[in-house]
Amino acid sequence: MTKSESEAKNWLNNADMLTQALPYMQKYADSIVVIKYGGNAMKDSKSIKSFCEDVALLKQSGLKPVIVHGGGPQIGNMLEQLGIETKFESGMRITDEKTLDVVEMVLCGGINKEIASEINQSGCKAIGISGKDASMIIAKKHDGKIKDESNIEKIVDLGFVGIPKKINTEIIEISINNDFIPVIAPLGISEDGKTFNINADTVAGAIAFSLNAKRLLILTDVQGVLDDDDDIIEEISKEEALAMIEKGIISGGMIPKVNTCINALEKGVSASVIVDGRVKHAILLELFTQHGAGTLIR
Repeated sequence: MTKSESEAKNWLNNADMLTQALPYMQKYADSIVVIKYGGNAMKDSKSIKSFCEDVALLKQSGLKPVIVHGGGPQIGNMLEQLGIETKFESGMRITDEKTLDVVEMVLCGGINKEIASEINQSGCKAIGISGKDASMIIAKKHDGKIKDESNIEKIVDLGFVGIPKKINTEIIEISINNDFIPVIAPLGISEDGKTFNINADTVAGAIAFSLNAKRLLILTDVQGVLDDDDDIIEEISKEEALAMIEKGIISGGMIPKVNTCINALEKGVSASVIVDGRVKHAILLELFTQHGAGTLIR
């Protein structure tokens, strides 16, 4: 096969892929899709650029993406540079006032603007906002009830760690209706004006059901939900997922992610997906192909 013949074959394969994606584009046209972005998919500028190009493609294909981002590793790096000690309890960062200042600086002043800028460079309009803006996320202090590795519950003062109490969607809806892609940093504000650091998965779930999103995608650093043999489960019901948690098959850091997905389903989101964010073009594979790129929970 000559070089020109090989190139022609590649173009035909690409054309086939586009035609196969068409029914999925039609399925999600004009639908809100909330994407929690973080972990390995956000490890460097190249990865962020690739993700933002994919988000721009979703927008150009007729979807209405809403991005909620994390930033744990970047926050950790900055705290280390500043000589501020970091402590965790069950995966949650204990957040005192100094730590909270760094969290807000990194999330709002750094990561948030980088993602929005990259989407803008990809040809779409993005706006970077915090959950504090327009009192979007009304938060309350986390009650501190957590479970250790032995599944024993204990109460810990997590400091300025919160949970969403109410989502005011007005600023998000205004952004979407004016053709912007909202990029949201997971900070909230209490009714008495205190700032809280909130888990990005939890924020994404709360925003998804508040917007009545068609899909919630949570990008992770693993394949998805795994069975007893460590094989990926492509699709499970929420009842099956709860049973797997009870049996200990779903454990550790996957439990809060699955619970977030289930909570979103119970409040009206059509389906939630735990997506392998390490895979290039993961969100496109999940939304525009038959096999997807993670575990679908219905």
